[in-house]
Amino acid sequence: MHLFLIIALLVMVCAFYSYINARFLRLPGTIGIMALAIAGSMVTIAVENIYPGVAKYLTILANNISFSTIVLNVMLGFLLFASAFNLNVRKLKREMRPVLLLSTIGVLLSTALFGTLLYFVAGLIDIKIPFIYCLLFGALVSPTDTVAVGAIVKHSKLPSNLETIIAGESLFNDGIGLVLFITLLEITRSGTDSFDLGKTVMLFIQEVFGGIAIGAASGYLSFRLMRSVNDFQTIVLVSLGVVMFNSVAASYLNLSIPLSVVTAGLFAGARSINADTKEHSHEALEKFWNLIDELLNTILFVMVGLQMINLPYIKNYWITGGIGIVLILAARWLSILVPLTFLRRSLNINYNNVNILTWAGVRGGISIALALSLPASPYRHFILSGSYFIVIFSIIVQGLTLNRMINSAYKTKEDAT
Repeated sequence: MHLFLIIALLVMVCAFYSYINARFLRLPGTIGIMALAIAGSMVTIAVENIYPGVAKYLTILANNISFSTIVLNVMLGFLLFASAFNLNVRKLKREMRPVLLLSTIGVLLSTALFGTLLYFVAGLIDIKIPFIYCLLFGALVSPTDTVAVGAIVKHSKLPSNLETIIAGESLFNDGIGLVLFITLLEITRSGTDSFDLGKTVMLFIQEVFGGIAIGAASGYLSFRLMRSVNDFQTIVLVSLGVVMFNSVAASYLNLSIPLSVVTAGLFAGARSINADTKEHSHEALEKFWNLIDELLNTILFVMVGLQMINLPYIKNYWITGGIGIVLILAARWLSILVPLTFLRRSLNINYNNVNILTWAGVRGGISIALALSLPASPYRHFILSGSYFIVIFSIIVQGLTLNRMINSAYKTKEDAT
């Protein structure tokens, strides 16, 4: 299919779902669009089975979208930069300890716990899957989605410090999760016998700290460049350029693209670019990136919904998908509780926040994109279907109930006082 036709169809479908949600459903954007896209895909599959060719264009659109490539190589950088640029850096500095703990130790713990639990539960129901593939599954579903959770908690009664922790964690854990996923994927390819721990640790350090270094340098440089000019068009182009530079440079140098882009966004947006001769340039730039964030978010979750057309075998994995949902929630809860137990005095969170932080661990399009990037193996369909079930449950069920949980928890506290 011609590239322009693919883009045109995708934009038209996004506009249609967005209008239906805004006009009739009035659900939070992420949840409503995801639900409509999934419903549309299910109707398409049903209609195609009865009347082949009726939903031809929607089927062709789904089959021609290279979801993994588009998300990981194109959209991810812009989405993460937008979220980082608009994040309050002063608040982030105050909550940096829990943010770093949850985005590093938390992701590693969640991956290990999920992989271990899945390995034993799969054995109990006579499903044979190697332990390394269980860990690989855990690595791609452990990171939370900054776009989805940000849209959901925007109008809740969540305290400022907890909102910053959730937003900051979801920004950084994408990078850690992606590096961990790549490391485990390499082990599955080369085998555990040829696994070199020292080399793996050095590559991990290179990707993480190298990505942060190039992001910090380019982010600070872009801030100085934007501050030195008055033309808003030039300011926007510089901000777009820094995202593309980090995506290309980090990929070429084998560094973490998410960490590079997030760091650049934090440095570029940490201070106002407004000079004495300029008015509201920073505020206008924030609105620009907020619009980019919302548009790409809509497109992303429409594409997630359309992927159902490409996964006809997903109906064979609903039991293991349900097990995966329970296990990722348990792993998330334990990965928050364990560090909190040992470091409670140095963290600005308490045990009452564990359930909220667990339920706020919303997964999104990145998990699907990573699952789709898996090479062919006997376990690919198992992992891909399980990831899809987890993401759908996470966005729709957790998304619809998260604000109620938050508002109920803090309403009870207000009543008690």
